[in-house]
Amino acid sequence: MTGSGYFALLRLTEPEIMVALTGLLVLVLDLSLLRRTSLAMRFRGAVIASSIGCAVALGALERLPAQGSWPAGMLVVNPLTQLVQAALLVLAILILLLVDSARFTTHVGEYCALMLFATTAMMLLVSTQNLLVIFITIEFLSLSLYILTAFDKQSRQSAEAGLKYFLFGGMSAGILLFGMSLLYGISGSLSLGEVATAVNRSPGDPLLTLAVVMVVTGFGFKIAAAPFHMWAPEVYQGAPTWSATLVASSSKVASFFALFVFFYAGLMGAAGSAARGNYSVGWAPLIAIVAVVSMLWGNLAAIAQTSFRRVLAYSAIGHAGYMLIALVAHSRQSFVSLVYYVITYALATVGAFGVLAALEEEKLDSIADFQGLSKRAPDLSFCLLIFLLSLAGIPPLAGFFGKFYVFVSALEDHSGLLWLVLLALGMSVVSFYYYLKVLKQAYVSEPATGAAAIRVRATTRIALWVTAALVVLLGCFPDLLLDRIATALH
Repeated sequence: MTGSGYFALLRLTEPEIMVALTGLLVLVLDLSLLRRTSLAMRFRGAVIASSIGCAVALGALERLPAQGSWPAGMLVVNPLTQLVQAALLVLAILILLLVDSARFTTHVGEYCALMLFATTAMMLLVSTQNLLVIFITIEFLSLSLYILTAFDKQSRQSAEAGLKYFLFGGMSAGILLFGMSLLYGISGSLSLGEVATAVNRSPGDPLLTLAVVMVVTGFGFKIAAAPFHMWAPEVYQGAPTWSATLVASSSKVASFFALFVFFYAGLMGAAGSAARGNYSVGWAPLIAIVAVVSMLWGNLAAIAQTSFRRVLAYSAIGHAGYMLIALVAHSRQSFVSLVYYVITYALATVGAFGVLAALEEEKLDSIADFQGLSKRAPDLSFCLLIFLLSLAGIPPLAGFFGKFYVFVSALEDHSGLLWLVLLALGMSVVSFYYYLKVLKQAYVSEPATGAAAIRVRATTRIALWVTAALVVLLGCFPDLLLDRIATALH
């Protein structure tokens, strides 16, 4: 490789390099200048440095060339990948602002650095179409998330959640790698473009069928789709709040984007159809089954939960089912709808966990603990109202349009998918019930006798207000994001 080639590679990965270097800088700052200060000051300094690094990377992203690539699809830079990377950086900044309220560990630099390394892995994951790089970035991301999940040394739940996440994640990684190795054997190449050529030549190859099943299983664990969701409730409940926020939001954006690109760019020739009256064998019917199981299991199991964190976990499983409808449709319009949906879903999830972060000192977990929240923290309860109604899909919030566009895109080219959309609509009504249970406690129930007003740190309040404003803005004006996604895809 020539010097100009290395320079071009460094230029295209400049934002990722900046985020990774920021992680190293935060480690150095915490171990040197901030070591003798108070824990609150150490968190404040690490959060400020990390947020500035992400903001600088966001600026660098805007200066990147509109197009760029590396051989064998190892690095693919285009307006769409840049848009998703920008969303990941914005989510990282919002989550880091919430971290300012954390006090559960003295290893501040390591914690923020791991968050930045996970963000770097996600940015690389969405900008590659190479089997090897996809696997390496998924593992880089997963290792960071395993450690973040088990980071609270004083919590037995955190250690247990981290171990379960690691065991299930390790198993899914092996299955995914085996599926990818079969695709490599079929195509003789690591590039998704070459894989697509080989798939088009022999779409009915039994090895290809086995590879598709393995890849769906491996990715199913990463996106917490049923029946591969076993780790999710434990991680959402046991992990430190800020770690769970990253797992539930940013990693979903990167994973779903990578999943759609994987099947859209590499396996389109073996898609088949799940449309009623036009059924044909392929991966689309398999994805449809996973979507159905996810919607049913996620939403019905959430009804029985008494822990708010577990409600969010099972809600995430249900949302994974809705998002998979876009993959079943596998059209350009459904891709646009999926990107909009997953970004707005991530914002609402960051907000919901942000409310938990603001209430960390109150030790709230049970739904019953939210009683009288509107009187103890009016602004906090209003933000919670926005986030939960968005997750429920109530207009004019962003979550409504996310579901609406996915459902419409599924019906535009595949009227036979009406059965899947009707099921999703039914499950959306079910989901409204368990979100209302939380809001009922916050707005209808009276606070416990002697319960004092809740004080929220300024940075946490700013992060929640900004997140709520984005959810409302993208709901009232969805074209602000949809048009950018559509333009970037064309």
